[in-house]
Amino acid sequence: MLKVGLTGGLACGKSLVGQALADLGCHLLEADQLGHQVLLPGGEAYAEVVREFGRGVLNASREIDRRALAAQVFGSPERLALLNSFVHPPVMRQEEEWFALVSAEDPHGIAVVAAAILIETGSHKRFDKLIVVTCDEEQQVQRSMKRDGIAREEVLARLSRQMPLSEKRKFADFVIDASGTKEETLRQTRAVYESLRRIEQ
Repeated sequence: MLKVGLTGGLACGKSLVGQALADLGCHLLEADQLGHQVLLPGGEAYAEVVREFGRGVLNASREIDRRALAAQVFGSPERLALLNSFVHPPVMRQEEEWFALVSAEDPHGIAVVAAAILIETGSHKRFDKLIVVTCDEEQQVQRSMKRDGIAREEVLARLSRQMPLSEKRKFADFVIDASGTKEETLRQTRAVYESLRRIEQ
């Protein structure tokens, strides 16, 4: 089984590429969704986060408000590292369990884990190959404003906290440039899939 990491910048098209790979026959796991799940009431990180960051991060339903939590770690590498220390270990355990299941079910398959901060956390080292999805910064801004309904300034603040795409590209085995049409992005994704299939055979 081939383990493939899929990452990219904010609103670059990682989800589109991930879904296209799944449609082509890859097994796909959205690590960001696992991150959300461990923060839900009863999730593995919920109690620690509430204890450390306070009840001010809870909404009326006693669920963690991720925006309120993000506001607490904004601009504080120490607080962000603390939050990651609660969230990442259970997420990585679930990823490893998923790899084991896929390997048993499809020993010659391609298992793709999509995550926003694979490189920043050092998780990319666990994969056989790494795909980085890129586009130009203005597209990131426009797409994120439209998708998330947030102001330009907030998007730029988010981008300032992320590893630049020029840096991420240095870690990539494959780069998919999603600056063009959807069809062009899908064409590149198919080419990457064919390369991965050749590696796994």
